[in-house]
Amino acid sequence: MYMAKSVEEYLEHHVEQKEILETLREIILQTELEETVKWGAPTYVLDGKHVVGLGAFKAYAGLWFHQGVFLKDEAGVLMNAQEGKTKAMRQWRFQSKEVIDKKLVKAYVLEAIENQRQGREILPEKKKPLEIPPELQEAFKQNASLATAFEQLNLTKKREFAEYIAEAKRAATKAKRLEKITPMILEGVGLNDKYR
Repeated sequence: MYMAKSVEEYLEHHVEQKEILETLREIILQTELEETVKWGAPTYVLDGKHVVGLGAFKAYAGLWFHQGVFLKDEAGVLMNAQEGKTKAMRQWRFQSKEVIDKKLVKAYVLEAIENQRQGREILPEKKKPLEIPPELQEAFKQNASLATAFEQLNLTKKREFAEYIAEAKRAATKAKRLEKITPMILEGVGLNDKYR
């Protein structure tokens, strides 16, 4: 996965979404937020706390409000990208530069800054112990290299793979998912690395 070391590098890497990103960046830089790079993407902080970030994908670019759940969202533009998993973060997607309402974006960013100042935040929950589903345990018994590679992953990646298999209802789906993640585990690539 590509990880930019500077905001400029991130913008140059995402040519197809560069105009959207530059417009959003320009709006954010009109505020008191400090610009930095976290997880390989532009991130804007207040007193060391993450407030908003920029993100680019093939079909859109957008804003990620780290504590977006507290925004009023009267315009109804925010979404939870991972329903059931993401509690605080909300994103606002843009398919073109022309659809960006600069005043509205700035109002959301200013509200997010004020919420951060007031200490409004949902902290990540302490996670329960890692539970390896039987299908994954069986795969480890049959493939020692897979078991070794899995053990070398960090806890977050292990948990994502385990939950991915466990969440599937049907045996066929579990088998298909296991087939998909086996090469990823062997390469040390996390299931959700492309979003980090």
